[in-house]
Amino acid sequence: QVQLVESGGGLVQPGGSLRLSCAASGFTLSTYAMSWYRQAPGKERELVADISNFRGVTSYADAVKGRFTISRDNAKNTVYLQMNSLKPEDTAVYYCKARRGGAQYWGQGTQVTVSS
Repeated sequence: QVQLVESGGGLVQPGGSLRLSCAASGFTLSTYAMSWYRQAPGKERELVADISNFRGVTSYADAVKGRFTISRDNAKNTVYLQMNSLKPEDTAVYYCKARRGGAQYWGQGTQVTVSS
């Protein structure tokens, strides 16, 4: 059964850091491009970061560039999102997505709240 499970969300103060994890099961993550999305209340889901499959080329939304880092550990079948210098506007539910060709899979999401 194909499954993506996010973890690592929580409450953090502005300026703090969190590392999100997305563990895959039922498929080989290394052959899929992986992305992190987020959705804040009342807003559309938006792409935050992306990493390609074999070459690991990364790209980021302007709002997080220089603060967030996406990475993958193919041996652990896991992708990560390191988030530094967090801001209140980063508050959202964060989702990971795997895609290859016409197939795509989503995780259930993990809540990140940035507040003092």
